[in-house]
Amino acid sequence: MPKNLELKKIISVVGARPNFIKIAPVHRAFEKYSDNIKHIICHTGQHFDDKMSKVFFDELQMPKPDYFLGLGGGSHAVQTARIMVEFEKILLDEKPDLVIVPGDVNSTLAASLVAAKLHIPVAHVESGLRSFDSKMPEEINRVIADEISDYLFVTEKSGLLNLDNEGVDKSKVYFTGNVMIDSLIHFMPFIDKSTVLNDLGLEKEKYILSTFHRPSNVDNEEELQDLVKAINELADLSKIVFPIHPRTKNNLEKFGLISSIKENVIILEPLGYIDFLNLTKNAKLVITDSGGIQEETTFLGVQCITVRDNTERPITSEIGTNHMIGTDLRKVVNAAKEIIGGKIKKGQIPELWDGKTADRIAEIIYKSIC
Repeated sequence: MPKNLELKKIISVVGARPNFIKIAPVHRAFEKYSDNIKHIICHTGQHFDDKMSKVFFDELQMPKPDYFLGLGGGSHAVQTARIMVEFEKILLDEKPDLVIVPGDVNSTLAASLVAAKLHIPVAHVESGLRSFDSKMPEEINRVIADEISDYLFVTEKSGLLNLDNEGVDKSKVYFTGNVMIDSLIHFMPFIDKSTVLNDLGLEKEKYILSTFHRPSNVDNEEELQDLVKAINELADLSKIVFPIHPRTKNNLEKFGLISSIKENVIILEPLGYIDFLNLTKNAKLVITDSGGIQEETTFLGVQCITVRDNTERPITSEIGTNHMIGTDLRKVVNAAKEIIGGKIKKGQIPELWDGKTADRIAEIIYKSIC
């Protein structure tokens, strides 16, 4: 490929763990265009705990961020505003040709707004996903990011339909597949070598993996009590591994509930990417309120119960191994018992979840701006 006299600058903005997983393969894909493209990484610090951030950066073999804003927590308004103020300074200094925002966190919203107002093109990785639940802050973030983006990279067919229904110009929309699966495939040799099962005394398919972090599930005392009861009931049937999100841990301690969790539940600090995916791959069942885990379990063929009333990733339920049970924990427990008893869903891997999504994204961007 010809070498341009002037490098094109692209800034990718990450802030939370799912962002790192999505940008790591994109960063690798840009390396083959290094004569023409300079890829800069800005970490906003939205996930500021080392267990939630640094470990993932290290394991995903990402370079030290060119910019680390270290902005930490705060309300949605405070966090978004602080990111906007600091990121604007970077854009004014760097004058990039493109800003890439993955996912649907506050960093996604803040960075895309600042770039759009400075007339810098925006690329949204994971466009078109919709839960149609405006009470979810992530839904607001992704809808706005899509509205103001110039490149919309879509993971599944529902995204194409949603963007078409919203009147988005088709020339800006690209069905490229799921970049999270790129990371999963790339790191599979490392995932398979993890010793986490031995370290925890676990056997393959003899445990349930569970994660909860959404405010709707963990912020209310009564709902959190019900969640603990459900976990304890399932712990009578199977060992449960429970990597605990800081938000969930704080609320369990706040409401005096953590001591009531049964001994058959292994409570862990947040895990790194490699160990967590090893636990996911080898679980009998995953029970979660996460978005990305729905996709990873579908690719791995692992049964997943999603404790939410909706999903922005319907392909995982339509053809994958995801069971959308809702937030009625009685129904969740009953569904888990059925799966433990052998009533499983045989899933398929969605189209273009093939480990080459980042290559497609990088090629589209290269051909467009170079």
